Amino acid sequence: MRKMIMAALAASVLMPATFAPIAAQAQSAREVRESQRELRRDQRDLREARRYGDRGDVREARRDVRDSRREVREDWRDYRQSHRNDFRRPAYVGPRGYAYRPVAIGHRFDRGYYGRQYWVNDYARYRLPAPGRNARWVRYGNDVVLVDVRNGRVLRVNNGFFW
Repeated sequence: MRKMIMAALAASVLMPATFAPIAAQAQSAREVRESQRELRRDQRDLREARRYGDRGDVREARRDVRDSRREVREDWRDYRQSHRNDFRRPAYVGPRGYAYRPVAIGHRFDRGYYGRQYWVNDYARYRLPAPGRNARWVRYGNDVVLVDVRNGRVLRVNNGFFW
C-alpha cells in the first residue's frame, strides 16, 4: 500500500512538469486578453471620471490606465519571448535602391515599398490589430509598418518587430 501511495505521489509531481509549457502558452494568451480587457475597462473609468468625478478621481483613473498599459506591454513581451520562432523571418530584400532608414508616423513610402510581396497578411498570428480600410501591415526591414495604400503614408510603426 505504501509503495502505491509513493508511486501516485511521484506521478502527480512529475506529470504537471511535462505539460507545463502547454499550460504556460495557453495562460499567456489568456493573460494578454485579460490585460487588454482590463485596460479597456480602466479607460472607460477614466472617461467617466473626467466627466463626473473630481481631480482625485481623474488622477487615480489615470494611474490605473498607466498601470494597465504597462501590464499589456509586459504580457506582449512575454508572448514574444515564448513564441520567438514566429518572429524569425528570412532576410528582408527591399526594392531596388533600398537602404534602411528608420521611419516615423507620417513618412511617405514609394509604391515599391508597400507592394503585395511585403504585406503581412497573417497579422492576427503576430497579435497586430486589424488594419483599417485602405491600410495594410507591411514589412520594412525588421519593422512592421501600417501603411495607407492609397498614398503610402505611415500610420503606425512597430520597430524591431522581427528578429
